[in-house]
Parts: sequence; C-alpha cells; structure tokens
Amino acid sequence: MSSTRSLMLAVVKMILWVALLMSQCCLGLIGVAAGSTGLERIEKCATRCSQGLHCKTKPGYLFPPPCQNPAEGLNTSSVFHNISLSTVMRCEGRQKCSLHLRIKTKLQLTESIHGVSICTATAGMMANCRVFSFTRTSRERMSGLQKVEVENDCTDISPSQQVKVTVKTLPSYCGITWTGTYEAPECISEDLQRHVPQCITGRLSYDVNPQRKELIVSVSDMLEDHNYHIRLCHKNFICVGTGANTLIKKEEPVKSATLSYSRPLPCLCIEGWSAVMDAPRVQVCPFKDRLEELWFGITFDPLEEMLSWEPACPVTVVVALCDKREDGVCVDLTHTSQNVSREKITFTKVDPHPQLCMKFTTGSQNWIRCPFADARFQAWQVVVTEKQGHEDVKMLSQIPATFSMGLCVRSEGSCQITETHTMHVEKHETVGLNLAEELCDSCLQVKRLDVKFAATVIHCFQQCNPSLHSSRAPWDLTWVIVPAGVCLSGIIIVTLVLHVLLTVYQRRKQKRNGGCIFEKQTDPACECERPAFQTQPVLHRGVLIPDSPQCWNTERANLISD
Repeated sequence: MSSTRSLMLAVVKMILWVALLMSQCCLGLIGVAAGSTGLERIEKCATRCSQGLHCKTKPGYLFPPPCQNPAEGLNTSSVFHNISLSTVMRCEGRQKCSLHLRIKTKLQLTESIHGVSICTATAGMMANCRVFSFTRTSRERMSGLQKVEVENDCTDISPSQQVKVTVKTLPSYCGITWTGTYEAPECISEDLQRHVPQCITGRLSYDVNPQRKELIVSVSDMLEDHNYHIRLCHKNFICVGTGANTLIKKEEPVKSATLSYSRPLPCLCIEGWSAVMDAPRVQVCPFKDRLEELWFGITFDPLEEMLSWEPACPVTVVVALCDKREDGVCVDLTHTSQNVSREKITFTKVDPHPQLCMKFTTGSQNWIRCPFADARFQAWQVVVTEKQGHEDVKMLSQIPATFSMGLCVRSEGSCQITETHTMHVEKHETVGLNLAEELCDSCLQVKRLDVKFAATVIHCFQQCNPSLHSSRAPWDLTWVIVPAGVCLSGIIIVTLVLHVLLTVYQRRKQKRNGGCIFEKQTDPACECERPAFQTQPVLHRGVLIPDSPQCWNTERANLISD
C-alpha cells in the first residue's frame, strides 16, 4: 500500500515538473515575440570591449592630428570586419524613453593599432567623436587573437534622424576608414508611439452624429501632465484648419470634445497633438470614403457661357461632359476629358441644356451630375403641340442662336439622318418649322451650333399611317354632324309636344269657364259682338258682375262639336 502511494506521489511530481517546464517555455516564447515587436531596452549606456581587452574612453580630438602611412598589408578590409549599427531604448518611466545608437565593430588587433575612433554626425550639427584606446597590457595579452570587438551605445538619436558614422584606427592611418549612414526608426512604430515623448501623439476615437453634423471625439494615451489640442482640418500637403482649436485639459477626467462640421468631405480630418513645442500630430479622417461629396460645387456663368468645377479635396479624377439620353445613358462628348488633382477646371462656350451633364471617373467608379436639370438656365426648347390631326413643331429661343435641324429615322438605338437644315433664331423669337408632312414616322434631331459643347436633342413623332391620316377629316366631320342632328330632332319633338299640351290646356280651360276664346274664327255665326261703348258693371248684392259677351251658348256648342 505504501509503495503504491509513493508511486502516485512520484507521478504527480513528474506531472508538475513537466507543466512547470512547459510554462517556462511558453513564457520565453511570449517574451521573444514581445521583444521582436519593440526595441531592445538598456539600463544605461556604456562601452564594452572583448573579454580581457581593457578600453579607455575619452572625447575625440578637436583638431585631430594628421594621418600616418599604414604598415604594409594594412587596409580597411583587413582591419574592420562586420561593423553594425542599431537602435536601443533607455527608459526612466512609461513615457520617458530615449533612443540610442549602438555601434558594434570587429577589428583585427595588431601591434600598430592601439584603439579606434568613432565619430557620428547629423544634418546641421557638428560631428561628435569618441576615442576608445586599448591598454598596453591588454593589447600584449591578446595579440595572438584574430579579432576583437568594441561596442558603444551612448550616442543619443531622435526618431527618423539620419546619422553618418565614421570609424578610424588609433593612430589614424591614411586610407583605413569605414563610413556608413544609418536612419533611426520612425514614429510609426507602436513601441515608439507609446514610450518616446517625441512620438506620443495620443489616440483619437470618434462617433458621428449625422443629424446634428457633429463629431464626438475621445482622446486616450495622451502625453502625461500636458494639455491636448484637437481641431477639424482639410488634409492636403498640410492639414489646414477649419476653425478654432479645442483644448482638453489634463485635469479633466473625461478626455472628450464635440466638433461641428458642415460637409462630410473625404479630406475632413480630426487632428490632435500635445500642448508642447513641435509636438507630433495625429489625424483621423472619418469620411475618407465619401467621394460622392466631391462632385458638388459646379458653377455656371451665363454671360460667359462657362461651366467650371473645383475639387474641395485633392483627388485624382477624370472629368468629362456627356449627353444624357432618354434611357439614362450619358454619352461622352468628344475632346472634353480632363485629368484633375487639385486645380480648377473650366469648359467654355457651353450650351446650358438639361441633357448636358458632367461625368466624374475615378478608378472603376463614375458619377453623373447634371447642373442644368432644373432648366433654370435653359435658353431654348422644341415645343410640339397637336394641331388639326398632326404634331405642330416650334422652336423657342431666349437668345440669338444657330441650330442644326435634322430629320432622321431611328434604328437599333441610333438615328440615321436623312435631311439636315440650319436655322438661326433671334432673341425671344418663336419659329414654326412647318414640317408636318415630313415628320410622320420619323424623328427630329436638334443641336446648337454656335457653342463648343452642346447636347443633341432627339424628338420622335408618333407612328402614323398615311391612309388613316387622309381619312381622319371625314371621320371627324361625322362626329360633328351626328350629335347636331340628334340635338335638332330633340328640339323639334319637344316643341310639338309642348304645342299639343298648350292647346289641350286652353280648350279645357275654356270648357270649364264657359267664356270666349279670342281667336280668329272662320264661321261668322260664332263671332261675339261687342257694343262700341262698354257698359258699366252691375252691382248685384254687393258683388260686381261684369257685362259679358252674348255668345256663351254658341261658343259652348263649338267646343262640344270639336
């Protein structure tokens, strides 16, 4: 039982040791990976020589002595081997790191070489030289070795700085010199952006409120103990500000601000930088993919007949004029394409017709903008009206202009011209074309000739049959005569009915009242005679009774006989 327990304990210990070893390997790999993404760190700068070789460092000579003639067999390739230049980082805090140039050289040690001299020089600065001399004792002790190594990393450099390095022997032998150029890392490295003050720009993030046209900007990883500036700018060679800067104070717990914009242009950027001298800046462009915002700002001068466009942002685009047809396809006009990047482009002598548009092409995309679509500048038009069974065509012009008028027959998407006329129209003039007999089953093609760029307007007339066209007048006359006959017949019938009803009414009234009908009679026996003088009415029991005619019985007999 005890042996089994001991075996189990041994297995557990083995498993723990294996796990510990694997964790150490993983941590080592992670450390290597992390180190590969950043610069090597040093605690302090120093000069290091090969083991057993003692070096003394002192500043170089202000006025170095002249070079000496080298011994036989000495030259640059035989003395210097594998000289390398690199950058290391020394830090005193999270954001207080500096860059140093590490110079490592291998040289062949001989009795005539007592050391090396290393000089570094940058643009606009004097050369900085250091002398590394070997002690006599160490030289003698290591004289049998083939090569020795000298390393120094005490030269301060700045990001992106270019350094010229010169290595010579001590004493200086003529012609034995190694020269090289080194460029320090740029601030694009994340390691530098986080730890080197010259590279710390801060990180910008944003949210867009398109309804209110606002950008809510937040700042992180800004330079400690310093205020921060943000602004909106248009990015070109430099970022040109669009308004005042907004200051974010270091004491504020929330590092954010709101910026207002007018148009979401692709070159509109948010720029941020620390409030220190010559601070690096960072730009973030929220609308960099909104190219369609650039195709506005087209202007037209009606007096000069000049169409122009200027890009609000730098852009590589081909601009051309095109003629937009009824099917929506915009056909390029010849000799109108222009390549644009930043400058303003113009088209002179342009006819401002609604069909004339501007096409913008960049890469595989294109956009169409029609500045005259609202017909605000339209100077002429073709007016077609229906008149006496055919289409009447007139030309209206607000300016004096010359036009090409062509009759054509449309086939397979094109219009084959059969006849062409040139017409001049004066200002505010309306001209009838008088082409009624010729326009049946054809199209009219009109283009202005007194300008450089003009659209071609095509109007196709309705299809018609000549035989039907010739019989159209009698058909129209029938539609006029038939309703008129019906109306006249109705009037006659209504008149006869009214006459009969009126006659019957008068006779019934006569029969009811027993009086005379005063109308001309052919029978003299029925005539009522009135005396020459009217008698006065008789007052009978307070009621006036008029003096009536003397033929009541005769009149009644006539009504009965009828």
